[in-house]
Amino acid sequence: MSKHDSPSPDSLRAVEAVFEKNFAEREEIGASVSIWKDGEEVLHLSRGHRDRKRTLPWEENTIAPFWSATKGLAATSTLTALHEAGHGLEEPVISVWPEFGSGGKKGVTFAQVLSHQAGVPAVDKEVTMFDYPGVIAAIEAQAPLWFPGTKHGYHSRMFGFLLDEIVRRVSSAASLGEYWREKFAVPFGLDLWIGLPDSEHSRVAELTPGKLRDTGEETAFYQAFAKAGSLSRRTFGSPGGLGALTGMNEPEALRGGFPALGGVGSARALAKFYSLFATGSEVIPEKIRDAAATALVNGDDAVLLLPTSFSAGFMKDPVDSETGEKQRAIYGPSKAAFGHPGAGGSLGFADPENGIAFAYVMNHLSYGVLPNVKAREMVDALYA
Repeated sequence: MSKHDSPSPDSLRAVEAVFEKNFAEREEIGASVSIWKDGEEVLHLSRGHRDRKRTLPWEENTIAPFWSATKGLAATSTLTALHEAGHGLEEPVISVWPEFGSGGKKGVTFAQVLSHQAGVPAVDKEVTMFDYPGVIAAIEAQAPLWFPGTKHGYHSRMFGFLLDEIVRRVSSAASLGEYWREKFAVPFGLDLWIGLPDSEHSRVAELTPGKLRDTGEETAFYQAFAKAGSLSRRTFGSPGGLGALTGMNEPEALRGGFPALGGVGSARALAKFYSLFATGSEVIPEKIRDAAATALVNGDDAVLLLPTSFSAGFMKDPVDSETGEKQRAIYGPSKAAFGHPGAGGSLGFADPENGIAFAYVMNHLSYGVLPNVKAREMVDALYA
């Protein structure tokens, strides 16, 4: 696809063919995919069932938990809150959260937190996801697990608590989820939630566990994850709770409002959100759009143990330091693209170079750090 070309009818049919293949050959239960071009939806597919027994149809208003794809929403909320409060990304976090500076973290900047360089992917104190004050106290007391800014490592769960507290400190919102709702979800009609009210629970698809998938790219991570005490294992278990991917089926988790992994919504709404970035909409200031698209780190990830690249809160495809070529293409061919995957296979991203936004959510989970073949083949088909 050349720059600014619309997806051709053939490419959209190819996406639909992969979508159907996922049901026929890859044990898909229920799913939706949405593609937007220049601010308009050009493809929406939705079918299957929202329960593992296949008795409840996946309907137009079905929503699903999408785990770490929530990080894009959280990052946008944080960037916006900082921007509105007049704070630059290179300022230290202690400028708004003085207690954070304990244990050798005084120099950590907002940019380092957003790009997984802060060195706090886990805390030593045992604390649960559902104890917000306890987690914040543990973060404040925690010494960095590496010198901040010297390397990066995916802050799987802590990312959300760090951003949540920053937003609470610089805005009048009671939580990042509330800020998201007021600034983005309600004004733009986005059926995306960070903290789902009980009145909406009946629409949620039931997550069903799938099989462990390792294409070889993630072998080092799984080997480390199997070792007690490894950084990878500590990171994905700190704070405690929600040990299984299906843990987001629980009402307490749905209403929990976890900005790193607690998002719930539709593919259409997630793609519409990314369309705000893809079209250069003035709704999101240029400074924030640039921060989302510009890589701050690129290289070996100390937690995921594979090459990753992050901007201010979003994941990008890593590039080879010598050739400048992409090492993987989760977000299509454009180096300007950015977004975030979610555990189990969900994916949302923006491609500002081509004016494209893409989102996929489903309820049959595949265990893997990166998006699986179901989503990646649809993206490949879109750009073929």
